[in-house]
Amino acid sequence: MGLKQAPRAWYSKIESYFTEEKFQKCPHEYTFFIKKYSEKNMLIVSLYVDDLIFTGSNEGMFEEFKTSMKSKFSMIDLGKMRFFLGVEVKQFSEGIFICQQKYVKELLLRFKMDQCNKVCSPMVPGNKLIRDENGKFVDATNYRQMTGCLMYLLATRPDLTFYICLVARYMERPTEIHLAAIKIIMRYLKGTMDLGIWYKRNEKKKLVGWSDSDYAGDLDDRKSTSGYVYMLGSSAISWSSKKQAIVTLSTTEAEFVAAASCACQGIWLRRILEELGQSQKCTVIKCDNSSSIKLSKNPVMHGRCKHIDVRYHFLRFNKGRCGRAQPLQHNGATC
Repeated sequence: MGLKQAPRAWYSKIESYFTEEKFQKCPHEYTFFIKKYSEKNMLIVSLYVDDLIFTGSNEGMFEEFKTSMKSKFSMIDLGKMRFFLGVEVKQFSEGIFICQQKYVKELLLRFKMDQCNKVCSPMVPGNKLIRDENGKFVDATNYRQMTGCLMYLLATRPDLTFYICLVARYMERPTEIHLAAIKIIMRYLKGTMDLGIWYKRNEKKKLVGWSDSDYAGDLDDRKSTSGYVYMLGSSAISWSSKKQAIVTLSTTEAEFVAAASCACQGIWLRRILEELGQSQKCTVIKCDNSSSIKLSKNPVMHGRCKHIDVRYHFLRFNKGRCGRAQPLQHNGATC
């Protein structure tokens, strides 16, 4: 299984199996397979290479599926899910809690930060990272290893998304100030390693997006950073922080670009939820910039915004079809 074509060969084989067993492949996520027994009864399988997790309407479906899989493949049944790809899963009658506490402990031990002092914030307030060509360079390999390990935490820690993506920008020529920023994140982790996401059972599943951006926050190239989070009920299911590809000329434009990237993810999430029988009504995207909200609704090209690339204006096109922007008194989102 070490050949370069092995992953594709394996996927073709497992896909053929699911097709024979009357599963439907999700057209919007190719590692997602659904078998519908009736309108309300279904078995859902999620595939990550050769690791599978599945859920469904009743235990009978599970036993039937496991028996079928074992007859075709060499399988190990690990029972009720407690770990998956390094993520801890704690299941209760009230819901499911996911975290990476064990991973954080191993990470701190690996980089000799297990005895560090805790801090209450992952970044010094007001601190802005820049390329430091005159600073003392540090071991780039070690810096990249630390950054890569931190990035794996983003599976369950949306609160760290902006900070980890920020330090990842300086992996080419890191200096002492960048290494210090990473160590502050690790000190923050020391005191918050038990944080995670709680998914409540029997909660109203309404999809809501929160969009935000800074303006010209990168002091090296003056590009802004887009950030969003999608909540299903009271729980986060998707989040991102990413530097924008263009230099925006105003806060309105920066917020508009951020809202457009948020809308892209929202369209995909709505399609996935529909496949799961959780069709959504009009999805709201929360935004704290009134000018960008007006720009998303009004097709008039004003002098200060007519230069905005047409690809970002699809937010207007999808308004009313799948969502709408809504103003906030206070935006809890962060980029």
